[in-house]
Amino acid sequence: MKKVIFVSLGAVLLASTPLAAQSADMVTVIHVGKLLDKPGNPPRGPSTVIIRNGKIAEVLAGHQQGPAGATLIDLKDKFVLPGLIDSHVHLDSDAGGNAALIEAVTDSPARAAYRAAGNAKKTLMAGFTTVRNMGDGTGATLALRDAVAAGELPGPRIIDAGRSISTTSGHMDATLSVSEDLHDSIGQENLCDGVESCRQAIRKQVRRGVDVIKIATTGGVNSRIGAGLGRQLFDDEVKALIDTAHLYGKKVAVHAHGDDGVNIALAAGADSIEHGTMLTDESIKLFKAAGAYYVPTLSTVNGYLERLAANPNAYPPDVLAKVQWRIGVTGKSLAKAYPAGVKIAFGTDAGVSKHGRNADEFELMVKHGMPASAAIQAATMNAATLLGVEKEVGSLEPGKAADFIAVAGDPIADITILKSVRFVMKDGRVFKAE
Repeated sequence: MKKVIFVSLGAVLLASTPLAAQSADMVTVIHVGKLLDKPGNPPRGPSTVIIRNGKIAEVLAGHQQGPAGATLIDLKDKFVLPGLIDSHVHLDSDAGGNAALIEAVTDSPARAAYRAAGNAKKTLMAGFTTVRNMGDGTGATLALRDAVAAGELPGPRIIDAGRSISTTSGHMDATLSVSEDLHDSIGQENLCDGVESCRQAIRKQVRRGVDVIKIATTGGVNSRIGAGLGRQLFDDEVKALIDTAHLYGKKVAVHAHGDDGVNIALAAGADSIEHGTMLTDESIKLFKAAGAYYVPTLSTVNGYLERLAANPNAYPPDVLAKVQWRIGVTGKSLAKAYPAGVKIAFGTDAGVSKHGRNADEFELMVKHGMPASAAIQAATMNAATLLGVEKEVGSLEPGKAADFIAVAGDPIADITILKSVRFVMKDGRVFKAE
């Protein structure tokens, strides 16, 4: 068998070979020092993973000889686990506060597309081989999703929500704080008011080819309006949104901070709650009754703190007050939800926080009460189930995509090790080897 010399041969391979031309149908044999094949279970010792056609063919105990002519990858000194999954990113965005408003009115769709591609590569290099993109006004990430799937660009597998939906003056209203003279030039097909309007808003996103639907039942921290973080949809509107999405076979992710917006969404059948900053005991009961997932997005506070450190005036006054509140309460809902048995899926809100630093979320999850093993499960098997891709990714089992990462230590003992991913494989192709 040929042995891959990581830094030299791996770098040459990626630098000189187009992605589409990198063969995934060669047999690859990987020798592993420690293998977390099914997060939630204890890791295995020395193991061998055999890959054919970009899929895992066998997982064997010990370091076994592979077929003649197979490529050997030596990870005997590494801890290997499934490729990580971020359930809440915004690939087309890097800015926040006033800078985000300027970006929105000065950048072209083409610029947003290039930025999304760059952020996708950063995300993949950080060990996240699947993401759910939670909102994109230009369609850049829908196109990027297809380009990555075709092997034309490096990036994680993308589950895309298209444009997020809210009411007029709600969290997704792009005209907030923009001069009224510009309103007619800003597309607002994602806003709805009343039952029929909300049904139509869902159908317009389905027509665009989205994978999942995102709605907002409450205001947002970054919303440029002083309407607070409470509920902003009526019961019949929430029901119309969720029922219509489910009619088309689309799961619904709900942006919600206040417990009133969380609870009405869960009662109406939401599949996940994003942020969920003000969960109550009633919210916990509804989560468990519905079997919905909680996506905490704790990393937003990192983005806020870093922007404010660089520029104390990064946010307008109405937004700054909400930012400061969010910094103070972040993690309290997770500390309540996890021990109560609510299902948790990993999500960062990258774009508010920095792309490529998605693994910072793990440290915050552990800080607020999750064992490291549970946090890893949230970013693999749990997230895969929430995204509907559990038959493809989330664990290292025969028949699943050969998506995995390697680190130099045991992340169950020290979760921060996941901030330094040394090896990334997606669909049987090596994208990073250090």
